[in-house]
Amino acid sequence: MAIKQEANRLKMKYQTTDPYDICTSMDIQVIKRPMGASAQSCKGFFLVSSRCKLIVINSDLPDSIQRIIIAHELGHAVLHSDSAINTFHEFAMFEDTNRMEYEANVFAAEFMLSDDAVIESLEMQMDFYQTAKCLYVPPELLDFKLRILQCLSLIHI
Repeated sequence: MAIKQEANRLKMKYQTTDPYDICTSMDIQVIKRPMGASAQSCKGFFLVSSRCKLIVINSDLPDSIQRIIIAHELGHAVLHSDSAINTFHEFAMFEDTNRMEYEANVFAAEFMLSDDAVIESLEMQMDFYQTAKCLYVPPELLDFKLRILQCLSLIHI
């Protein structure tokens, strides 16, 4: 899967698993702004304007969620920057009805969760929510990763 390779390539190239550090290395400016904490609030977006790349993250969200949002928006920057010129990408948490949102979610899942860590957690026979908590991710991101692993026949659910 090309998205998985791209997530792994970035982590290897920049020798980090921190999406903030990768954005800095790629000259993608990251700005945090309060946008509300309700379910309908914008979580973040990626914008390209005059060849300047910018990610805006909702600072009202918990740090752990902000980290996942930045990985999602980094996915847009890497996978969709050509189609993002002069466009605004609002983030619906783990939406999979739009192709670009789905791909950015897959990127975030691949970036944040290694196959080995997920499989190892599953082997500990924790329930789904315990596994998500153990991996420090929301259940929705773990669900994306489990669907990817299932498609690759690495796990059987």
